[in-house]
Formats: sequence, structure tokens, C-alpha cells
Amino acid sequence: MDIIDLFCGAGGMSLGFEKAGFHSVLAIDKWNDAIVTYNANRKKAIGTTVDIHDFSNEQLEIIKKENDVHGIIGGPPCQGFSLVGTRLTNDPRNSLYMEYVRFVSVIKPDFFVLENVPGLLSMEKGQYKRDIIDRFSELGYNVNFDTLRASDYGVPQSRKRVFFVGLNKLVFGSNHFFDFDTVKKQKEISTSMAIGDLPPLRDEVKSDEYAKAPQNAYQELMRENSEKIMNHEATQHTEQTKKIIAMVPDGGGIRDLPEEYYKVRNYNNAFKRMNSNLPSSTIDCGHRNYFHYKENRVPTVRESARIQSFPDVYEFKGSRTSQYTQVGNAVPPLLAYSIAKAIKDDLTKVEK
Repeated sequence: MDIIDLFCGAGGMSLGFEKAGFHSVLAIDKWNDAIVTYNANRKKAIGTTVDIHDFSNEQLEIIKKENDVHGIIGGPPCQGFSLVGTRLTNDPRNSLYMEYVRFVSVIKPDFFVLENVPGLLSMEKGQYKRDIIDRFSELGYNVNFDTLRASDYGVPQSRKRVFFVGLNKLVFGSNHFFDFDTVKKQKEISTSMAIGDLPPLRDEVKSDEYAKAPQNAYQELMRENSEKIMNHEATQHTEQTKKIIAMVPDGGGIRDLPEEYYKVRNYNNAFKRMNSNLPSSTIDCGHRNYFHYKENRVPTVRESARIQSFPDVYEFKGSRTSQYTQVGNAVPPLLAYSIAKAIKDDLTKVEK
């Protein structure tokens, strides 16, 4: 079962689908660093930075002919959504979203999965949401959506994302919609359960040796086939920053500090520590204000990747700043896996 991943980033969504038994045949993203990472972690370099507008329908027909494409997945950028009402397909603000629509219209896959931030549902008073449903319904898909919290699916992070799943009526039947209740939930994983086996970096700048044996099933899963730790390098903070964060308790933040420190970074989420007993807050593209639950530093790229559910064998390329951004922008692979598994089970039923 082949898939195409649009706006693929470093490949988190692809990885989840691959773990569920799908096979990636094409991945597109404009950012070179992300594609370098994507290809470095796969046997075949199918990721490309070609401008999605330049990927012609003729090329798509060749992809369709040479592969058994069952699905298209990906998350068009927010600014790529159409201005409903005008339906101007040549408007630069809607071009990226319309490219996703074009790929589906040409390939006509059995299913598609479109991922985005939950705010999409209320943008323009719900017009973007309705436009997604309307456009893909016109192409012959039954479209359903839901907002999922990653921590409900074995990811040690409270990230929320909205997923639209469209099922081809010719394959699944005219009345069959994807049931999000079939996406299997998992037990909650805390930050300490996720990264507690990684070596501390209090004095060392970096380390590629595991500090201890896996302490739980999540750590075992993350360390599968891994012999060394990659991307585990500490950010060097100023002495003032280290002094201040040392005063913040596990799970605490700026309000745990004396008022004299409020002026240093005066907003509620400043100097926030992970809570070792809970899933992490959403991993962003830098985590400059989100500190390790025990050490006086921000998480390393590897720790952030663990919190996103990337396995340790998955190496991030480019500068450290670029690596943080790649991790922060990704769809958590275990969340993608849970969705992919449910879709695959649906496909198996209709193919019998």
C-alpha cells in the first residue's frame, strides 16, 4: 500500500504510516534541510524539494501508473487555505492547499489524511473547515474530522492537532465515513518515562552513550535497533539563566520565582519546567523557554525528538537550530501510526 506525503517536513507522518505497513513513494517539501533528514532515514531517497506547483499532472499520472497509491497524507500550511466564496484557484494565498486538492483529484487515492492546527476549524468562522469538506466531497470522498491529543495515543506530549480523513466512496461505499473512535488509545507517558534513560548533560556538552538500560516499554521502543545516541547536545545557557531556572521546581514556572525575576521574561509561560510526572507541553520549534524537569537547560534535540515519539535511530540533519525546527514542526510518528493503523484496518475490511 503506497502513500504520497505532501508538505512532509522531516517525515514524522510518513514514519507513522510506514510503521503501520504503508510504503512511501513520494514526499515533497520546500525546505531542503527537512528533505535531507527525510531521505537520510530511508533506504530510498524519495523525498524532493521540487516546487509542488511544478509537479505536473503528467508526472502524477506516471506515479499513479508505476505505484499502487492507496493514500495521500500531509499538512498544508495554514496560509495555504482558500478564500471561500471567491474560489480563486490562482490566488497565491490558497495555492498550497489547492495543490493538495489537485494531487488528490489526479491520483484518486483510496483515502487522504489532512493534518493541521485545531485553530483551522474556527478560522474565517469555520469557512476553511467547510471548504475542505466541500471540495473533497465534490471529488467523491466522505470526509470526517476530529481534534486529537497526542498524549492519548502513546506520545509523551499534550500536542493537539486536527485531522481530516477522506474515504473514497468508490472504495469504501457511499455511506462509509472514517470512525475516529477506531483510533486506538494508549496509556499516558510522562516526560521522565520518555527521556529518563538518556544521559544527563550537566557538565558534558554532548553524549552518544546510553546512561542506563531501558526502564520501561516506551524507552525500549525508542531504542529499538539503536546503538548510540544522536542529536543529544546541550544548549549553553548564560549563568543568569541557569541560576534562575535552578530555582524553578519540577513542573513549575515563572510564578514560582520572586517577583524581581518577572522583568527578565515577563509572560506566564517563561521559565517553565517540564513536569516529570505528566506528558510534555507541545514541543515547538526551539523550546527556548521550556526546561528539562531536572537539569537547568532546554531539552536537547534528541530529548525533543523522544517527546515527539521519533525513535533514536532517526537522525536529524542540518544545524542544531534547524534540527529543533524540524522536530517541532513534525507530526508525532506514534500519533500518525495510530491513525494509519485504523485506516489500514478499514482498507483490509473492504478489500476482503
